[in-house]
Amino acid sequence: MATLGTDVQTPRLAAARIGTDAGLLLAKLHAAGSVLNNKALADFGLRERSFSVLTLACSGLEPTQRELADFLSLDPSQVVTLVDDLERRGLVERAQGRQDRRAKIIVSTAGGRRMHTKARAALDQAELNQLAALSGEESQELKRLLRKALWGAAE
Repeated sequence: MATLGTDVQTPRLAAARIGTDAGLLLAKLHAAGSVLNNKALADFGLRERSFSVLTLACSGLEPTQRELADFLSLDPSQVVTLVDDLERRGLVERAQGRQDRRAKIIVSTAGGRRMHTKARAALDQAELNQLAALSGEESQELKRLLRKALWGAAE
């Protein structure tokens, strides 16, 4: 293996053409990040998916379960299970939507916001660890390019 940066090493098989495929690189980065994220969130009884729902519930954007499922690329039944668990723990609640009174939105409780603040700090550290081979500017550029590739957002 060739060493890149600090502790990051390039596997021998990365020399194959697949080693430059965006899909593979994104999948591998996500898989490695998920391991780090789930370790960081374990102390809070959260995993990436439940943390994502909690984050969106804390956002003030008043997401519906359908919006959560679409945004997180999850089946609606998975979102129901995640919301049920967070609701049982007193971290989120279902409320009547202000825009559409028929829609149920997911909002955080005060306890959910406190939990989110602590978990967010742990997750931020996990991200720093994962992207340690990148400078701060490179890390921001990576995120900007990913947002642009996903949503065409040229920020």
